[in-house]
Amino acid sequence: MRYAICNETFDGWDHARSCAAAAEAGYTGWEIAPFTLASRITDVTAQQRKTIRAEAEKNGLTIIGLHWLLAKTEGLHLTSADAEVRKRTADYFVELARCCRDLGGSLMVLGSPAQRRVPAGASLEQATDWALDTLRQVMPALEETNVTICLEPLSPPDANFMNTAAEGSALLRRLDHPNFRLHLDVKAMSTDEAPVPELIRRHIGDLEHFHANDPNLRGPGFGDTDFVPIFQALKDNGYQGWVSVEVFDYKPDPVTIAKESIRYMRECEAKTRG
Repeated sequence: MRYAICNETFDGWDHARSCAAAAEAGYTGWEIAPFTLASRITDVTAQQRKTIRAEAEKNGLTIIGLHWLLAKTEGLHLTSADAEVRKRTADYFVELARCCRDLGGSLMVLGSPAQRRVPAGASLEQATDWALDTLRQVMPALEETNVTICLEPLSPPDANFMNTAAEGSALLRRLDHPNFRLHLDVKAMSTDEAPVPELIRRHIGDLEHFHANDPNLRGPGFGDTDFVPIFQALKDNGYQGWVSVEVFDYKPDPVTIAKESIRYMRECEAKTRG
């Protein structure tokens, strides 16, 4: 397994200190939430992007990409009924893809539940068509930057659009483009209609990226979820991507989260067969 961790875990830390701590814990991948860099990604200058990338690489970390793409933004919405809002949102995805490339990353996880809710009075079918329109506008930039958008199913009540792995895969079929793939998250899959290992087996052909966490909002090993069968399913089905720790409860502290999560994941990986 290749282990990464999301940078917002180190909330309030500067970038250099965060990278050093992640590397010391044993991670080799670094996943960035854009809101930790600036209010809007266009505010991150070319020189700042070079510095961020260089600091990560100095610590032996690969910046794998971005997540929480639309978090803390204003006026952007994936499923908006307003064509102008969809255009602004698509344009912002383009800027995110360019920044992702500049940082050395190759993927962007599309979660952002608040910015993809089905608009009041609209049907799920309408919202799906509007989401497809937004994402199709981004396709040329994804090809140009060689960045992949990973669709992330999220469980209710956090989201009411693309709640299951099957819905994520169905949206991929309609997009029918190699720069769109599937992202799976253990917490989100905990409310899906099948156990996590079974969902992995069903959707491995679409899977590009994976988040490790627990339904209790904490890191792997901090709750009741057994990661041995999860890692066994990834291993059995030839998963070659990153396993990235993403938490929503930052207790007790970043270093403990980072060290104990990777310790537990390595312990689980060692118990897999074959």
